[in-house]
Amino acid sequence: MTSNRTRRAVLATGTAALVGLAGCVSGTGREEDPDSNDGNGNGNETGNENSSDTDENEGNGSYSVTMEPVGTLEFDQPPERWATYFPGYADMGVTLGVGDGLLSVGNLPRYHTQHYDELEGVSVEKDDLVQLIGEGGIDKEVFYELEADLHLMDPNWLIENGAFNLEQSDVDEISTEIAPFMGNVIFRQTDPWHDYRYYSLYEAFEIVAQIFQREERYEAFKSFHDEFIADVQAELPPESERPSALLVWGGEEPEAFSPYRLGEGTSKKQWRDLGIGDALEGTGVDGLSTDDRGQIDYETMLEVDPDVLLVRGHEAKSAEEFEDSVLAFMQDHPMASDLAAVQNERVFRGGPLYQGPIINLFTTERAALELFPDRFEGDLFDRERVAEIVTDGP
Repeated sequence: MTSNRTRRAVLATGTAALVGLAGCVSGTGREEDPDSNDGNGNGNETGNENSSDTDENEGNGSYSVTMEPVGTLEFDQPPERWATYFPGYADMGVTLGVGDGLLSVGNLPRYHTQHYDELEGVSVEKDDLVQLIGEGGIDKEVFYELEADLHLMDPNWLIENGAFNLEQSDVDEISTEIAPFMGNVIFRQTDPWHDYRYYSLYEAFEIVAQIFQREERYEAFKSFHDEFIADVQAELPPESERPSALLVWGGEEPEAFSPYRLGEGTSKKQWRDLGIGDALEGTGVDGLSTDDRGQIDYETMLEVDPDVLLVRGHEAKSAEEFEDSVLAFMQDHPMASDLAAVQNERVFRGGPLYQGPIINLFTTERAALELFPDRFEGDLFDRERVAEIVTDGP
């Protein structure tokens, strides 16, 4: 881990983010497999120490923002054009009302923007976004074409994923010649190279709000979220009556699965908020990481026999489409059909890998409705109020 520490010492020097004007190239995406090497976390719930004296939307005077692993960056004004890899950060920007400046995401199919359709006035031009990951990894030249004012992504993520084919020298060059990096891999907490602080969804969201000088909008959205979660948790059954779940990634007609643990990471936030037990607890089966692409089969599943089976990789499907494909396949499978979750039709989509504030609201609502149909029905939060916060501010 010595090389990683050295890298982070270099990245933590702090750089001023300069705002410029440039054009944007377009890209296309494709659906890919799980939490794979091209990438796909809720972290420690400690508060963050960042602060800013600049009022929302004014951008007068310089200000600093701090986030591991880069450290502290000095800004003359909020970035106008910004690139990201993680759709969760893209969703944060949209929530803050700065989606017009978004230039890219890592993998377009994993940015699930369909939820914006339920929020009046909230949208993002997904077809105009550049997809960073391609057949040969990530081409360094794409960053020159984007000409972003800020790269809102963890630079170590770009280096540690071998499929990206980027080196430390590439990240250093991009940071020096184009714009700095700032971001943290938060969707999971199982990567051995990530030996620095993680952030929860709302800790990271607060930092992004500071970058864009939209702190008041962040506070309004966080208050809405906290009230929503409190209302849902007040209606949950006792902990002893809540199901245990096995979260996996699997294809259209799955015979083998990549397992996840329902531990920390923003991609599992909804399951923690609903108090869902981890069916792999005590089994010795670990979750996915960049170093471990382990798989389990139906034989292992039958040993665990979870109350609920959650299958990732199908977020583009409706509930009915998922039932007609994945669930129907399992019901006809000689081994899968013996699973209690299959027999009880308690097999659901596993939720997106990358969640921001808006995506998480919808994902949590869906999970509550599916797992506790006797407790919840209809819309569990006010779409109109969410849209008002995003479009008009607090």
